[in-house]
Amino acid sequence: MDVGVTMFATDRTMPVHELAVAAEERGFASLYIPEHTHIPVSRQTPPATGDDDLDEGYRRTPDPLVALAAAAGLTSTIRLGTAVALPAEHDPIAWAKAVATLDAVSGGRVTLGVGFGWNREELSDHGVAFADRWSVVRETMLLAQALWSEEVAAFGGHHVALSPSWCWPKPIQQPRVRTLVGGGSGPRVLASIAEWADGWIPFGGAGLREALPELRRVVAEAGRDPDRLHIVPMGVLPTPEKLDYYRTLGVTECVLRLPPAGRDEVLTALDGYVHHVEAG
Repeated sequence: MDVGVTMFATDRTMPVHELAVAAEERGFASLYIPEHTHIPVSRQTPPATGDDDLDEGYRRTPDPLVALAAAAGLTSTIRLGTAVALPAEHDPIAWAKAVATLDAVSGGRVTLGVGFGWNREELSDHGVAFADRWSVVRETMLLAQALWSEEVAAFGGHHVALSPSWCWPKPIQQPRVRTLVGGGSGPRVLASIAEWADGWIPFGGAGLREALPELRRVVAEAGRDPDRLHIVPMGVLPTPEKLDYYRTLGVTECVLRLPPAGRDEVLTALDGYVHHVEAG
């Protein structure tokens, strides 16, 4: 089981490129950061965390692809991930090209964690109705995957479309950048994984044992090999017992939570996790 790290990166935390270098030096397999393009002042949508107030950090997240591109230029082995990116909040063609370019310049080290979005006002500012977000993300991903893998790509959807087109660079990873779907174990998440993704980011481990057989069944029914799935719990506060439990479930990568803080505090936490990497 690989061990990576995630941090809720902002303009006030340890810079992503510095963290990537430090994590790679210590043997961590991956670094994941989140995305929000902006946060509307309106609080019609309750925080997804269940808290009364939305943490200020949500207002301050950098663009993950730009931040990870900076990290790519300073590292050589660590995988660079989003947890999660919000494809519904982007022009699909330009976004697909940006992801492909990041994968190309990083040597094929991108893991694209994808989410559907929880903030109604944020999605609305991008012209996406909250009820449509599932289908918008699906079509955006299918369009992107056509651009990534086909010499002449085309896509016709209800929300997004692409006339027959050339687009380079192609990502090094084929037929697509490794894609993980973030979310609970509901039918729409599992169906999304089976159709257009390579694995799952469950947030929290509760119910994982019960959900994995259903995920594997859905993936197998789609004609794909469930043994090739990437199962990546995100934001874990580790104990040896918890990591042993994940190993017994077939978790392929466990991503540990770092504090959204400055360099000294983050490095202290990172050093405190190194023994989990050594345990494998």
